[in-house]
Amino acid sequence: MDMNFSDQELERYSRHILLPQVGATGQAQLRQASVLVVGAGGLGAPLLQQLAASGIGHIGIMDHDHLELSNLQRQVLYGTDDLGLLKVEAAARRLKALNPLVKISPYAVRATETTLDDLVPQYDLVCDGTDNFPTRLAVSDACVRHGRSLVSGAVQGFSGQLAVFRSQKGGPCYRCLFPEAEQTAAPDCGMSGVLGAATGVMGSLMAVEVMREIIGLEGRDETQVSMWDALSGTMTSFTLIRDPRCPAHHEDTVKP
Repeated sequence: MDMNFSDQELERYSRHILLPQVGATGQAQLRQASVLVVGAGGLGAPLLQQLAASGIGHIGIMDHDHLELSNLQRQVLYGTDDLGLLKVEAAARRLKALNPLVKISPYAVRATETTLDDLVPQYDLVCDGTDNFPTRLAVSDACVRHGRSLVSGAVQGFSGQLAVFRSQKGGPCYRCLFPEAEQTAAPDCGMSGVLGAATGVMGSLMAVEVMREIIGLEGRDETQVSMWDALSGTMTSFTLIRDPRCPAHHEDTVKP
């Protein structure tokens, strides 16, 4: 691992390096890491900001949508002058302005089995900030197939959900959490609404989990599903184990 830092890096990341749990070694691990973020919206926007600012070496952004005015209430990475642009293009430009030391790869494609099988193996870790069950399941299945940890976040109304799935270590996947998800219609924030600041909280929590995974910070190895309620200001969690009936974990679905 390259432990040499430029003067610019030492100054930019000094507050990380001062932390005993991170230090120069941890910052070098962040610089060496690659993270694919699927969904550059309400969760992806704050998540991407935090990842770029923290010095993740290579960040991939996967999203096919264009920016609309209604996005700006919560997608804080963008500005009014970005309206009409592809989110990945606007995000790449703003992230490079935030931290030119980070490599940004935009992918203006839908998250399908084919595109995910192409991109997921290229990255060390995957984050899912999408807003519908079919895409979440597709991302999870791809992570199972290619042995990648998945940091998953979701927000509805005033509530947020967070989990890290490590199926390659014998843990559960998103299908284990929502086995009936394919038959369930995910709530649409365009119909039910969402507190903009809640997406900021959950996106930032996702970034913390990414850094915990990369640096190997102390914490539970088992999968904890955390539920945050903005109205009560409380967070609860429970341990999730692998569902032996989950079709995603059949050995013949796993690619080398």
